[in-house]
Amino acid sequence: MTPDRLDRFARHIVLPEVGGAGQARLVASHVVLVGLGGIGSPALQYLSGAGIGRLTLIDDDVIEASNLQRQTIFTPADIGRSKAAAAADWVRRFDPALVVTAHDTRVTRNTARSLIAGADVVLDGCDNFATRLAVSDACVAAGIPLTSAALGRFQGQVANFAGHREAHSCYRCFVGDAFDAEDCDTCADLGVLGAMVGMVGTFAAMHALRVLLEGAATLGDPQWGQLHVLDGLKPALRTMRIAADPECSGCRSAL
Repeated sequence: MTPDRLDRFARHIVLPEVGGAGQARLVASHVVLVGLGGIGSPALQYLSGAGIGRLTLIDDDVIEASNLQRQTIFTPADIGRSKAAAAADWVRRFDPALVVTAHDTRVTRNTARSLIAGADVVLDGCDNFATRLAVSDACVAAGIPLTSAALGRFQGQVANFAGHREAHSCYRCFVGDAFDAEDCDTCADLGVLGAMVGMVGTFAAMHALRVLLEGAATLGDPQWGQLHVLDGLKPALRTMRIAADPECSGCRSAL
């Protein structure tokens, strides 16, 4: 890294849990973000701040006024624009050294594999089960770790999955096959507190960093298959282990 880059990431480098080797790993990493909404926005901010060298952003939605309460990378001037394109512009303004690619498209079972190709980790913060399962299955098939983050009112869920590894669970092990449909409740129906979404998004960014630093720094314990459940009202955090489903159609058939 050049002197100006070393200065930019100095607070990471002096951390024994990251260090120079860990920061170099982050700079060389490629992260794919699926969904640039409430979860994806703060996750993108902190992954960019961490110096992730290559970012691929995927979202087929456009920015609306109601998004601004929690999707913190957008402004009123962005209303009507593609979220993926506007998010990519934010990254370029924030750190021109980062390589960013935007895909204004919806992830499907047919496109997921090509969209996530070459990633070191995929962070999925989208808002429907059909996309989440398509992403999970593609990650398993491609041997790519998955950071999954979700929110329902005041409960957040974040987990790292490595279903491509022997004896590890995938996201489909967690939710099963019944949700292969676009039937999630929406923020418009249930409401959402912006700060709660930010809490989940930054937690997800931290968890993705754990994956990227595995083996390069002491921060790198990915906690595979451990679902962290955040309660924003109490507040509280509890963790449960998601066991590998021996009958899972997503990961067992891929091994």
